[in-house]
Amino acid sequence: MRWKQGRRSRNIDDRRGAARVRRGPVLGGGMGLLLIVVVLLMGGDPTQILMLLADGGAQPADAGRAAAPPTAADNEAADFVSVVLGTTEDAWGQVFSSAGQTYPPPTLVLYRDAVQSACGFNSAATGPFYCPGDQQIYIDLGFIDELRRLGAPGDFAFAYVIAHEVGHHIQRITGIEPQVRDAQRSVGELESNRLSVLMELQADCYAGLWANHAERAGLLETGDIDEGLAAAAAVGDDRLQRQAGRAVQPESFTHGTSAQRMEWFTRGLRDASVARCDTFGR
Repeated sequence: MRWKQGRRSRNIDDRRGAARVRRGPVLGGGMGLLLIVVVLLMGGDPTQILMLLADGGAQPADAGRAAAPPTAADNEAADFVSVVLGTTEDAWGQVFSSAGQTYPPPTLVLYRDAVQSACGFNSAATGPFYCPGDQQIYIDLGFIDELRRLGAPGDFAFAYVIAHEVGHHIQRITGIEPQVRDAQRSVGELESNRLSVLMELQADCYAGLWANHAERAGLLETGDIDEGLAAAAAVGDDRLQRQAGRAVQPESFTHGTSAQRMEWFTRGLRDASVARCDTFGR
């Protein structure tokens, strides 16, 4: 991406200098399994992950233990996040303005290892997430390495993740997310999972809408869209289950298949229309 000359967002809360935390065992301590859980639940309700982690979440560090200073690579990644967030503000600002409304952008919190949010105390194992309670996005920059391990390298792949989380913010402020959560409380697990899939696919479509804006703004380079599609495919429920050595179980899907995620990202990219991102159907 041609990002270095882009506008930096002012809505960044950099908490990387906060006191360190120490991590407990995570789902048996297997890094491969941790990786699957991180991405499988990317963008979902963090409370689901807290239930899964049980005794494996991050714990407060010993008092007085300072965080290590950010590396140059970390600082560049943080700068990149700020620019990408700025482009989402520009894209959604235009969308809301065309409807005669003002876009209220989210704050993006950068942290290291663990963070306190309105959704609870979350470790980096949660992965990037949007917390509806405080309408903020939380990202540990170490997730860039997790994307590479999953076969989704490149700066645009990480930008897609950010845009996806911003998509959840759009769902929150437009009332979609509260409606889905209310509906999930009154249905069984199978239907609840189906509603979760529809919400995640819509966030993917919204990420595609942002990508359309970025492309028209001249920010994209050859291969960037392919990186975005690779990232969408990498986090499909079916692919993650296969990587975990499990049989594919469609009834357990909460985010959609790789094909579905690529399809809806592509639809947003192609049509750049909020109406065309209606995964629920009117």
